[in-house]
Amino acid sequence: MFKRFIRALKSMFGGVISSMEDPKLILEQNIRDLNDQIPQMNENIATVKANLIMLQKESNRNEKLIGELTSKIKSAIQANRDDITEGYALQLEKAKENFAHTKDQLVFAEKAYDKALKVKKVFMREKDRKIQEAKEALRASERAEWQSKIADTLEQFEVGGMDQTHDEMISRLNEKTAKYEARMEIALDGIDTETMEIEANAEKIRAQSLVEQFKLEMGESSGSINIDEEPVAEESPKKSVGNKEKS
Repeated sequence: MFKRFIRALKSMFGGVISSMEDPKLILEQNIRDLNDQIPQMNENIATVKANLIMLQKESNRNEKLIGELTSKIKSAIQANRDDITEGYALQLEKAKENFAHTKDQLVFAEKAYDKALKVKKVFMREKDRKIQEAKEALRASERAEWQSKIADTLEQFEVGGMDQTHDEMISRLNEKTAKYEARMEIALDGIDTETMEIEANAEKIRAQSLVEQFKLEMGESSGSINIDEEPVAEESPKKSVGNKEKS
């Protein structure tokens, strides 16, 4: 029942927790945790090694004691001292029991030490693999973040949208220019330039005629004929221009 309750809680909050997790931070923490395990592992292996050394020394002491007691028993038997021999015999029996027990512990300690070294070797290999894998993932993440920033920078230029706006503005400006040119052309077509030119020429001819008239009055006629006015009677050369009648 309790396990079902735990699974229910995980199903309810697992998604929320997962969304709050930052893979980059978790990988960095995993690297630190893996490296932090090495000192503790070395300490544990050192403890196993110390126990092995202690058992080896105890085994050597028991073995030496057995040899000494064996020699004493033989000497006591040769001396016909059964009373002393009996005491040595009991000590020898106890020493042999301790030696056998220590020997069993020593075998177990040696296996434990070898196992610890193998575990450390496997752990170090796995640790290096996981750390290398995590570092590669972190570097890939950094490259992806950098590429994302570059992409954001490039997207700010809005190349496609700018081209569309640019073409639209050019088209609208050309349309406005065409309208202005059409208005100018229509305005020019509505003006009778030929009439204006004829009137301008007539005005010029009129001016030339007036000049010829002045010259005739002053006796400096160039021989031109004024077709617009009647001949003027010849007057005295002393008559001033100011007394001339205007036509």
